[in-house]
Amino acid sequence: MKHWHIDQMDWNSFDPSRVDPEIIPLVKAASVVEKNGLDYAEYLRRVFVGDPDFSAAAANWAVEEVQHGDALGRWAMLADPSWDYEKAFDRYRASYKIDADVDASIRGSRTGELIARCMVETGTSSFYTALADGTDEPLLKAICKQIAADEYRHFKLFYDHMRRYLKREKLSVWARTRIALGRVTESEDDELASAYHTTNEPSGMAYDHQRCIAAYMSKAMGFYQPKHIDRVTAMIFKTIGFAPHSRWQKLASSLVYRLIQWRRKVFRKQVQA
Repeated sequence: MKHWHIDQMDWNSFDPSRVDPEIIPLVKAASVVEKNGLDYAEYLRRVFVGDPDFSAAAANWAVEEVQHGDALGRWAMLADPSWDYEKAFDRYRASYKIDADVDASIRGSRTGELIARCMVETGTSSFYTALADGTDEPLLKAICKQIAADEYRHFKLFYDHMRRYLKREKLSVWARTRIALGRVTESEDDELASAYHTTNEPSGMAYDHQRCIAAYMSKAMGFYQPKHIDRVTAMIFKTIGFAPHSRWQKLASSLVYRLIQWRRKVFRKQVQA
């Protein structure tokens, strides 16, 4: 069951004077990615055939993901009354497809699939926490806090099932590390770039991956603070089997934060070019 409902949000608290224009494109893009959760649920259903407990949990997960999209989309239409969430989602669906016609995980094992899902939830939990901390608009702050809490619970859900499968599939720490880091690097693939394109650029404009991912990342990376990256790296360390609050994790957190700041500068130069 949902832990909250979209109608429980105080929609009358929206304050247009406190909306940061930089955040609107990110919310628009995030809304359609979240709403696409049902396709991911179908993919997971096929990968985990014969595991009714996980399949039921994944179905409920997808319902919550769709609600995230609907809440973000509704907020974005308040922030930009000229924008149509449903039309933007239809456009996104027409441009980006998830291949759900599978009989096994693209990660090589069910454990690998669950590691990848942990990475996604790690990223989304930290992203919405960063947005909540970075906005002064009260309604968006409340929405992002609710979504971030959901995404952290989703991380725990996938982590618990990963531990269950790890007992039988026995992936080494290094195999888990490879899968985890591989999924992290996919954050710059077509999913987010296409979402930015279909929610923020005119329909007559041709899609260009590099332009769109630079536009998205140059904005999104600016909201991350060291505390957000510390939480990300701790969750990644926990997933792959390393001590999550160790000296090595703190070092990794510092290096990742510096990397993000450098990558943001690169993306901003590409946008300005």
